[in-house]
Amino acid sequence: MKKKFVALMAAVLMIIGLTGCSQTGTEKPTQQSTEKITFVLDWTPNTNHTGVYAAKELGYFKDAGLEVDIIQPPEGGALPLVAAGKAEFTVSFQEEIAAAITSNSPLDVVAVGTILQHNTSGIISLKEDNILGPKNMENKVYATWDTPVEKAILKQVITKDGGNYDNVKMIPSTVTDIISALQSNVDAVWIYYGWDGVATKVKGLDTNFFSFKDIDPVLDFYTPVIASSQTYLNQNEDTAKKFLAAVAKGYEYAIANPEEAAKILVKYAPEVDLDIATASQKYLADQYKAEVKQWGYIDQERWDNFYTWMFENKLIPNKLDSGAGFTNAYLAK
Repeated sequence: MKKKFVALMAAVLMIIGLTGCSQTGTEKPTQQSTEKITFVLDWTPNTNHTGVYAAKELGYFKDAGLEVDIIQPPEGGALPLVAAGKAEFTVSFQEEIAAAITSNSPLDVVAVGTILQHNTSGIISLKEDNILGPKNMENKVYATWDTPVEKAILKQVITKDGGNYDNVKMIPSTVTDIISALQSNVDAVWIYYGWDGVATKVKGLDTNFFSFKDIDPVLDFYTPVIASSQTYLNQNEDTAKKFLAAVAKGYEYAIANPEEAAKILVKYAPEVDLDIATASQKYLADQYKAEVKQWGYIDQERWDNFYTWMFENKLIPNKLDSGAGFTNAYLAK
């Protein structure tokens, strides 16, 4: 999951203005056509993606007349591909979409559903370091990606907790293995608990963790989300709805059958540790929908509040209109 954030930040900085229209398949005259969809991941396969793999494995896409190709993201991020009509859907993040639609050359991208209802990211540390909350990060070593969004969020939670952000020892470091990082000279690491936090438990590491959303509700933003382009959605409304309905069934399956869902993920990504995947699926079973009835639903007030916060912290150049950057219109009812 840490890799995901690093890739996200690189993509935000590299966003360029690409636009274009998607292509549709040609129907065969004697039988129903199979519509092809390219779905781009945000990083290597993990339990954030399980619902999509389950929809593919269990035939939900096939039943909807869809042939879905799940691919890895390019170096510069997937949003430009979607905006240019070279892919139909991708995994993205609320903060990445904000950067995309407020750039000098805005991208034609929009979130069409959230994978998780709440932001599960926060700071993890070894229990022996006694980092029980943000203010305890003072005089501790934090592995930073040195990005504006990251630093603004850290400053927000540390200050709100009564600490001094300037006293945190920031060391530029790209953590790829949370287990080894916490046993090095690094005291604190930003993680997404659904994967890295669970992994530390599976591997027997004794840790403390605090979530950003528990410190300040404005940081309960949507990450990750599924995104498309408005041009594609306008031209392919029925297909988009069929795709998202099949994906929703996949996540509903993962909620009801976490162990089997983990096996599906590992089938498509054998490099994934099955023990970690299984424990992660059990944790995320309560996170995919949380308290809402409809998988993928995005609350406009929460979405808008985070974008207002980004603007006030000069993370985006202009204030966005209410409801900008997302839609619930294509979700399965």
